[in-house]
Amino acid sequence: MPKPNLDHPSLPLVKKAFGGTRLLATEFRGDTTLVVPAEHLHKVMAFLRDDPDCRYDFLSDVVGIDYLNYPGKGAENSSPEGRFAVVYLLVSYPHNRRLAVKVMLNPTRDTSGIEEDPALEVDSVTDLWPGAEWMERECFDMFGIRFRNHPDLRRILTWESFPAHPLRKDYPVKGRGERETYRVIDRDSA
Repeated sequence: MPKPNLDHPSLPLVKKAFGGTRLLATEFRGDTTLVVPAEHLHKVMAFLRDDPDCRYDFLSDVVGIDYLNYPGKGAENSSPEGRFAVVYLLVSYPHNRRLAVKVMLNPTRDTSGIEEDPALEVDSVTDLWPGAEWMERECFDMFGIRFRNHPDLRRILTWESFPAHPLRKDYPVKGRGERETYRVIDRDSA
């Protein structure tokens, strides 16, 4: 297997600025990902936005990933670093670069319901990129990952009393009875 090409220009800058922090960098098919501990996420993201040699001025997406039953080692046969991930896709228009920043989170409680888990919490980046507000709300709604200091953290795709987080892999594909309560509207009664 060839050794990954980790010559992304932003990696040495982050390593120099956060020398005492355990960071991991990976590359897959030309895309570089920086894995950051959750407690250092906001500082690293602020650095990536504000440093003149980085200048990641656009946050294109925030996505959640559930690694339950992902091949490999780790808790519940999931990823070795954690079961859930939040991935931030950054773009630097001045330098014409892209970088993904990933935070791994491991739940400490049962994930089949809506019970809050303090381990599934990370700092919001809405103060750095205001456009992150809706994307973080979607991550919260679908995966149950909470964002500290978010200005309006509430559900965005499901109703407020929805009994779970539907993109978690331990959520049943057919739901838990939510569909049975829908009123069916046919063409004649619409």
